[in-house]
Amino acid sequence: MRIGVLDIGSNTGHLLIVDAFRGGPPVPAHSFSEPLRLAENLDGDGHLTDEGIDRLVKYVVEAGSQAEDKGAERVLAFATSAVREAGNAEQVIARVAEASGTRLQILPGEDEARLTFLAVRRWFGWSSGRLGVFDIGGGSLELGVGSDETPETAVSLPLGAGRLTREWLDQGMSHDEVRREVRREIGAVAGPLLRGGGFDRAVATSKTFRSLARMCGSAPSGEGPYVRRRLAHRDLVALGQQLRGATDEQIAAMPGVSVLRAHQMRAGAMVAEATMDLFGIEELEICPWALREGVLIEYLDHL
Repeated sequence: MRIGVLDIGSNTGHLLIVDAFRGGPPVPAHSFSEPLRLAENLDGDGHLTDEGIDRLVKYVVEAGSQAEDKGAERVLAFATSAVREAGNAEQVIARVAEASGTRLQILPGEDEARLTFLAVRRWFGWSSGRLGVFDIGGGSLELGVGSDETPETAVSLPLGAGRLTREWLDQGMSHDEVRREVRREIGAVAGPLLRGGGFDRAVATSKTFRSLARMCGSAPSGEGPYVRRRLAHRDLVALGQQLRGATDEQIAAMPGVSVLRAHQMRAGAMVAEATMDLFGIEELEICPWALREGVLIEYLDHL
């Protein structure tokens, strides 16, 4: 069965087409991504602008065409924080549906955390025991903890790398002020998440964590998904100090960083370092599966 998963994030639209087999992992067959920067196209009232909507519609139409050309039987389409929080979200979804025939499902933040946790559990398996799963997106930070396929606790915080850059750092807040606010918000949920005990395995997903791990010396993506990648807290602390004094151009020249995301890496590093410190994590393992795979796995489980 060939299925497409269309993920409309705060920064990027990503279509992943996979061949799904009973008893085996989904095998990627095609991928199509494009920068959308939806979160940067919100007006003063929190509505997605006409320019942002037009960009989204164009991308979804093209993604649908590519999915059809590649023989996908179905496309599972969803949107996360940028569309979810837009004041005109329903109008945006209607415009997209009218132009493309694709109706986006808005995922609540807790569902993002839950489905990401599911993907990580399937990747690492039951032998991983109690999992702690962390995902930094453009608009939010997702956290999930548990010993089963469904997390005991799933939390979404408005601490995405893009959001903090746009709303805090670019508006004049100092590094120390942002660091303090990030730690306050994460600290408020750390206790409840740790109430059932620590983690047998602490895992990170998302482009931000993958980029940070690559910047700290982990293997490049070209070596494939089965290479073990880790992010050590001590290396992240050193990287954070380096980023604090670097320009966007210097950050973009570092391994694993795209020009599109370079300006967000300072905020991403702050969130990642605070998460690891407040949860007492010395090392995170990087999982190649995340939200898209979680959406796909849940769909296949219900067939």
